[in-house]
Order: sequence, then structure tokens, then C-alpha cells
Amino acid sequence: MLDDLPHVRQLWRERWGGEFLVAHGVLYHPDALEGFVALDGEKRLGLITYSFSDCGCEIVSIDSLCENMGIGTALVDKVIKAARQKKCKRVFLTTTNDNLRALGFYQKRGFELALLRRNAVNESRKIKPNLPLIGRHGIPLRDEIELELLLNTIHAADPHPSLRKGEGAGNVP
Repeated sequence: MLDDLPHVRQLWRERWGGEFLVAHGVLYHPDALEGFVALDGEKRLGLITYSFSDCGCEIVSIDSLCENMGIGTALVDKVIKAARQKKCKRVFLTTTNDNLRALGFYQKRGFELALLRRNAVNESRKIKPNLPLIGRHGIPLRDEIELELLLNTIHAADPHPSLRKGEGAGNVP
């Protein structure tokens, strides 16, 4: 569980339009997730949340508050390391068809397109009605895309020891 849930909830309200997320028909609350926070001293630079299941390790949300500084990469690397420690076979996530930046970001880091859920956002709107009809770049927001990184037995060294893991669902000190 995340240590600083009020901060996580505020961040999700500001950046995700509410205190919960919806993906592939599942409702996610921050108090039920694990996570990492990137810090520079006491300043929060980014947050990633994830969960473990029989399907592997799912990245639920990622927020880099300082773009193009390697924060997102460092956070994803920490989740991959945690997934390997839990012996997961894969790390996966869901994004939407309009999120071109995320599609590029994850593919550059070895993730591959695994599944297209056509019109899944329409189903998510039944749970979270404030999801817009038009997304980034003027693209109609309608589909979910699952990306995955298949894990093997090679364990990379922890490249980002300055990230702290929180207890339980999130690690926000």
C-alpha cells in the first residue's frame, strides 16, 4: 500500500480525473496498489503504481512530474525488478489508442503490443463517465491497447537505488 495516500489521491484527481482508474473493466483504487515514488530530497518527481496477479505484474499508473529526465524509465525499471523478484512471467499495462507518447515510451523500453480491446473505453465510461470522447491529438478515445514485456531469468542490477519502495500499495514517503 502507498504510504502517502492523500498525495496519491490528489495526483490522480489532477492527472487522471478522479481518485480511481478504470482499465479493461477493472476499477483501481490507490490503497489497493503497490508503488514507487521517485524523490529528489523531499521533492516528489514521479509515481508508479502496480499490482500482482496470476497474469503477472500490471502497471496501473505512471506519472513523471519532470519529463525527459529518466524518471519514468527509472520507475518502470523498479517495477520490472519487483516483478522478477516475485517470479512474474510478464509486466503489462493498458493504455488508450490516443496515448501515442505512452505507446512510444513503452516500446522503446522493450514492451510489445499484446492486445487490442476495441471500443473498451466506451465500457469504461459506464464506470467513469468523465472520460472524454476526444483524446490527445484530437484522436477519438475508444480503444484500449495492452502492452507487455515478457520476463526471462536474467536479472538486471538495480539501476536506480535512489527510488524508495513504499509499504503496501504505494510508496509515497
